[in-house]
Amino acid sequence: MNSKTVGFIGLGNMGGRMTRCLVNAGLSVLGFDTDAERVKTAGAQVAESVANVAAEAGVVLLSLPDSKVVEAVVEGPNGLLAHCREGQVVVDLSTAAASSTIRLHGLFAERGVQYVDAGISGGAAAAEKGALTLMVGGDAATVDALAWVFDPIASKVFLMGESGAGHTTKLLNNFLNAVSLAATAEVMVAGKKAGLDLHRLLDVLNSSSGVNFATQNRFPHIVDGNYLEGGLTGKLMSKDVVLYLDRVRELGVASLNASGPLASFGLQTALGYGDLISNRVVDAIGDMSGGVRLHESATANTKGVKA
Repeated sequence: MNSKTVGFIGLGNMGGRMTRCLVNAGLSVLGFDTDAERVKTAGAQVAESVANVAAEAGVVLLSLPDSKVVEAVVEGPNGLLAHCREGQVVVDLSTAAASSTIRLHGLFAERGVQYVDAGISGGAAAAEKGALTLMVGGDAATVDALAWVFDPIASKVFLMGESGAGHTTKLLNNFLNAVSLAATAEVMVAGKKAGLDLHRLLDVLNSSSGVNFATQNRFPHIVDGNYLEGGLTGKLMSKDVVLYLDRVRELGVASLNASGPLASFGLQTALGYGDLISNRVVDAIGDMSGGVRLHESATANTKGVKA
C-alpha cells in the first residue's frame, strides 16, 4: 500500500471531474468504475477491482449515486471492508443517508480505518475547476491531514462535526436548493406567460427579497437557452429530497415544505426529463402550463399534456 496513492471509486459526472483535478495536481490516482473508459478519460490508472484499490491506496475516495451503492461497494464480498488495512482513510463524497454513514463509520473503526463523510457543493462547473465546497464529518485530525487530497478539488472545507455531520449538512443544503429551484422555475414560467422581459424580471428578483441561488446563477443562463447541462439530475434531486425527509424525521423535525419540490421533480421525471439536469424542471412546469419555454431555442414537449 502506498500512503500517497489516492484511490477513487465512481468516476461519473462529478467523480471524473474531481479525479482529473487530482491528476492535474500531480497526484498518483488509481480509479475504479464499472466503465473503465471513464477512468482513462480522467487520466487515472485503471484499477481491476475495488479490492485492487483497497490494496494499493492509502486514501480512498467514493463518489457514488446513493447509500445502497455505497453499502454495496463497502460491504460486498470483495468490498472495501473485506480488503481495507489499518491506517487507511476512506472519504465518502456521495450524497448519502447520514444513518448509513454513521453505521459504516463504526464498521471501519473496528478495522482501524477512518471513515470521513464529505458532502460536496458547487456542481459540475466547480468540480471542473477544483473549486468545490466540502462539508465534512469525522475525526478532526484526520480531516486536517487530508488537506493534500482536498486542496486540488475544493476551495472551501468546513468541518461540521462527528461522523454523519457532513452528509447531514449536504442534505440540508440540497433541500434548500430544491425548494428555490422548483419555486423559481414556476415563477419564471408565470413571468413568461405574463409577457414580462425575463432578464428584467431576474434583475428585479435579484434586487429584492426573492433572490436565491437559482435566480442569481441558474436562470440568467436558462432564459437564454443554456440549461447548464452536466449537473445534478432531476432524479437525483428527488432522491436528495427524500433523504432530507428521512433525516429530519430521524431528528424529530416537522417538514412542512417538501411537497413542492417532491411534486416538481417528480413531474420532471414523469415527463421524461429525469435523467437531465434538474434545471429542466422548468420545462416540466412549462409543459403543464401550455407548452411554455423560456427561450425560443427550446422545444416544448406537449405530448399527452393538456394546457
